[in-house]
Amino acid sequence: MAVAFPILTFHAVDERASVISFPPTLFARSMALLHDEGYKTVSLVELTDRLSRGVTPPERSVVITFDDGYRNVYEHAFPVLQRYGMAATVFLTTGTRKTKRRSPMEGRPMLSWREIREMHRAGITFGAHTLTHPDLTRLPVNLMEAEIVGSKAVIEDALSSAVETFAYPYGRYDNRCRELVSRHFLCACSDRLGLYRSNSDLYAMERVDAYYLRSERLFHAMLSRWFPVYVRLRSMPRRVRRAVQTLRASIADNKSTKKE
Repeated sequence: MAVAFPILTFHAVDERASVISFPPTLFARSMALLHDEGYKTVSLVELTDRLSRGVTPPERSVVITFDDGYRNVYEHAFPVLQRYGMAATVFLTTGTRKTKRRSPMEGRPMLSWREIREMHRAGITFGAHTLTHPDLTRLPVNLMEAEIVGSKAVIEDALSSAVETFAYPYGRYDNRCRELVSRHFLCACSDRLGLYRSNSDLYAMERVDAYYLRSERLFHAMLSRWFPVYVRLRSMPRRVRRAVQTLRASIADNKSTKKE
């Protein structure tokens, strides 16, 4: 039987009324809960290495990830992670040049390279999340590769460390970008809402978006035996929406092809 494993996804750690926001006070209480309940964090690389060797991760383990690289992760999440000795992976949208601070996204300031290096020295892992955060599925292969490989190169140059993990912007991928990513990374995270299993696709890893854990009651649910059921129920509307989006895109492409 495949082992179900939670990979948590956060974006911004702030008080905004946004689907990508997670309140700082709730983040601190949630990490304290995991710590007090004896949960250990493992990195994505450690998780995939263990499962590839048929080694089950330690009981009460969790992976913590952050997408985009907002500065509020440094301000609010990083001190909490340090307090409890927790590991995490931050997927960076790098920009095309290694400037002191990258251009804002969603109206939020991004991590500076000084902050990134400080976090890296403290044990935080950094993964690639493209140069400019496009929907990769809408790009031709040459631009897709530039976005994927370029972001990896920028981070490796800045940190003098291998970048082994990737997250698709918006979680969207197709066979073309999955194949490209598989050439350059050990694993990749998608927007598939679910628990990662030993028989899951290594280059379309399921995660649990923190949006679905934005209350103390819901975060407590993660510790219960009913959590897999909760995640499965939450994933159903998302699957339907994605299927409809894919169908609409396919119809639009067909219409465009006929016009040509």
